[in-house]
Amino acid sequence: MRNYNFSAGPSMLPLPVLEKVQKNLLDYEGNGISVMEMSHRSKPYQAINDQAEALLRELMGVPENYDVIFVQGGASMQFEAVPLNLHKNGKADYVVTGNFSGKAYKEAQKYGDMKEAASSADRNFTYIPALEKGMFRTDADYVHICYNNTIFGTKYNAIPDTGDVPLVADISSCILSEELDVSKFGVLYAGAQKNVGPAGVTIVIVRKDLQNMASNVCPTMMKWSTQIKEKSLYNTPPCFSTYVAMETFRWLKGLGGVKAIEQINREKAALLYDFIDNSSFYCNAVEKPFRSPMNVPFVSPSEELDKEFVSAAQKEGLLTLKGHRLVGGMRASIYNAMPIEGVRKLVDFMKRFEKEHK
Repeated sequence: MRNYNFSAGPSMLPLPVLEKVQKNLLDYEGNGISVMEMSHRSKPYQAINDQAEALLRELMGVPENYDVIFVQGGASMQFEAVPLNLHKNGKADYVVTGNFSGKAYKEAQKYGDMKEAASSADRNFTYIPALEKGMFRTDADYVHICYNNTIFGTKYNAIPDTGDVPLVADISSCILSEELDVSKFGVLYAGAQKNVGPAGVTIVIVRKDLQNMASNVCPTMMKWSTQIKEKSLYNTPPCFSTYVAMETFRWLKGLGGVKAIEQINREKAALLYDFIDNSSFYCNAVEKPFRSPMNVPFVSPSEELDKEFVSAAQKEGLLTLKGHRLVGGMRASIYNAMPIEGVRKLVDFMKRFEKEHK
């Protein structure tokens, strides 16, 4: 019996994907070797690379005037890649709604005139600030947001209007979880280890007119144009992570695509939030319009009970529920691969724990 992993990342992978990977682990599709042993210049791997891109384009509805690349370094490397690649005027505006958007803003300050256009720090990142086009500098190279905040459990409920200034978004913890209009963004990027596959590969989607703005000091390996020209094969890529991502894309397409998984995700989130809201024992501090369907932080009446909850839950096969140190309490990350049965088991455990400790 497999446990339910509620980690914010690395997260659960779909069981059918794991089984397919296991089947192909020693001998990928009759090639006599594992994907981990393949040359990235070989025809079998280039087919994996091409199919991963084609499936992602289909699932997300990526327009033709965008390129898709699979790179290394995690989303955190893109905190610096973004200002180095989008460096026309050397200035950008950032909206800080949590830990990772704050880190992105901090890293970017090394490369130009970076401004904090808005923040939700005043209420401990429990909401998304109202944004209007006039808040952003018209000569900014881009506006940067983190669309879903893994630690604090918030999410944008609408795509901000930034006018003619390109919008850049870190979508690491919500990619492929709901339908998203890619054409509203200049750049999207996401680490794989939450909704796509194992850590190691990072997805970057870049509009074509933004691909020749790199600073002269941008490292070759971090230039999007370098990776785009070589179709993500400029150097040895994270082959195995990209392969697992491809299998996840296949699985998602087989379910009915992003539209289908979005409905499932809404049902899972509603089940958990409804229970918390109707409990006098648990509390979620996020303002309701901005609650994340992916990451649900909550607390019990005391830190001592929080610790006891996490320990008892682990014995029940409900893993990695300890909240981030910046928030405390508990956090249930219910990404695409988390089945609704896992959320039901968590809610049942929460009911029992509440009854025993009231």
